[in-house]
Amino acid sequence: MTLDLTIDELLSTTRSVRLRLDFDTPVQREVLSECLALALQAPTASGAQGWRWVFVDDTETKHALAEIYRANLAGAGRGRDATDQSPRQARMAASGAHLVEHLQDAPLLLIPCLQGRVDHASSAKSATFWASVMPATWSFCLALRSRGLGTCWTTLHLFGGGERAAAEVLDIPYDQYSQVGMFPIAYTLGVDFKPARRLRPADVTHWNRW
Repeated sequence: MTLDLTIDELLSTTRSVRLRLDFDTPVQREVLSECLALALQAPTASGAQGWRWVFVDDTETKHALAEIYRANLAGAGRGRDATDQSPRQARMAASGAHLVEHLQDAPLLLIPCLQGRVDHASSAKSATFWASVMPATWSFCLALRSRGLGTCWTTLHLFGGGERAAAEVLDIPYDQYSQVGMFPIAYTLGVDFKPARRLRPADVTHWNRW
C-alpha cells in the first residue's frame, strides 16, 4: 500500500528517520523488492549497473554491524555530552544517540555496494563513481517513504577499518566493491513528516558566474 502523497510532498517530506522508526513491526521482503525495482530505474554511468544491495535481517549479523558502528563512534570521540549545544543540536544529538543504541533493533539493515574502489582516485573519478549509485540509493529512500517506511543514511561505519570489518561480516569482496552506507529500515511511527527548514533557493543560486 502506498501513501496518498503528491510527488512534491514525497520529495519534500522524505526525512532522515531515527526516533520514529518502528522496531516492532516486521517488514516484508516483497515490499523491499518493490522499492528496489523502482530504485534500479535510476541513472547509472554507461548503464553499468554495478550495484549490489545487501539486506540484513539476521539478528546476530545486525548486532555485529551495530557494534562496528558503535566502535567507530567511540573512536571518533563523538556522542560526548556538550554543554553549549543549541536546542536544535540537542535534539539532533538525542536522535542520533537513539539510533546508536537501537541500530540492531531495526527489522532490516541495508548496505548498498558499487563495484570498484576509488580510495585514491581524483575528485573527478570519485564523482563519476558515486554518481552511479547515489541516485538509485535516494530513489530507494523515496520508495520506502511512499510505502510508510523510513530510514536514515549513515556512513559512520565506513571510517577507519569499519568498512573492511563490515565486509568480513557480510562476505562482501572488499577489494572489488565499495559500500555506500548503512541504512536501518522500518515502518515509521506515523507518516506525518513535514518539510525541513532549508535555505531559500535565492540564497544558494548563482547564474552564469559564482
